[in-house]
Amino acid sequence: MLNALEVFTTVVVGVMVGVEFSVAFVINPIFNALPEDSGQLGRAHGGRMLGAVMPVWYIGSLVLVAVWAIAGWHHHGTGLVVTAGALLILSVIMSILLLVPINNRGKTWTPENRPADWKQQMNRWDRLHYVRVAVIIAAFALLVAALT
Repeated sequence: MLNALEVFTTVVVGVMVGVEFSVAFVINPIFNALPEDSGQLGRAHGGRMLGAVMPVWYIGSLVLVAVWAIAGWHHHGTGLVVTAGALLILSVIMSILLLVPINNRGKTWTPENRPADWKQQMNRWDRLHYVRVAVIIAAFALLVAALT
């Protein structure tokens, strides 16, 4: 049963990492290259869509890692799992304090109501998101290492 939990948790976290990686290095660069207001509208839609899903995914991943750490407390690799959990906690704190406020503003913007500094706010979100992606990649790598 523990093996199934380990694999399931690793897959859930890995897919989350893949989504966030693609947002950082595929989706947002595509949006940034679109003409006129298309990129801003795409980011707003993405912010609404992923803003609804990602909190559940982040918290769910953290809960799965916590259950893995507790269930496998006396097994090999538990320190790696606990460290991965700490990194996921850091990613949630970063999200709540730094990224979500920008996302909550950006998802309501239209070409008619966006602020003059909307591009600077999106660039700030991107930079913070790169850091968050690095944190969750490290957490994922630790979970994979714990499996071996």
